[in-house]
Amino acid sequence: MTPRTPTPWTVAPEPYDSPAAAALWREYYTEVSDRWYRLHHGHDTDPAELEREIAADDGAEFVPPTGVLLIARHDGEAAGMAGVRLRDATTGELKRVFVRDGMRGRGGGAVLLAAAESAARGLGVERLVLDTRGDLVEARTLYARHGYAETEAYNDDVYAEHWFAKQLAR
Repeated sequence: MTPRTPTPWTVAPEPYDSPAAAALWREYYTEVSDRWYRLHHGHDTDPAELEREIAADDGAEFVPPTGVLLIARHDGEAAGMAGVRLRDATTGELKRVFVRDGMRGRGGGAVLLAAAESAARGLGVERLVLDTRGDLVEARTLYARHGYAETEAYNDDVYAEHWFAKQLAR
């Protein structure tokens, strides 16, 4: 019998304000904000606005027992994150799904989604929802590939253009 080669990916809960979580949040927010500004205005986000928005959303909603923030590491290096927060007793919302640019294409997105779904089940979640934008094609493809179906809008976020849901198997 051939021994299994361990995956270089590990995923574990981490405090939202840990150094790794803060660095990933900054990188994630900068990327999605700059992509939006480039598409709609032809330039990156104003640095002062970027700093205000990063500081305004610290991630405190990802604290047990109503949420969790997961950090994915590739060969020990913080490479991605995903958050789950409760919307109600049986519905969770997937947020901040992100894999660093240099780590993409190595299966980290699938590993993070599986870990987020497992963590959501641990919170009592039966259905996960999420929103995303039209220009985040890679994200929409990832979600569809892993069983998330487009659904009706469940929020009025001005940046949300697509909403997805998935029933979690028990």
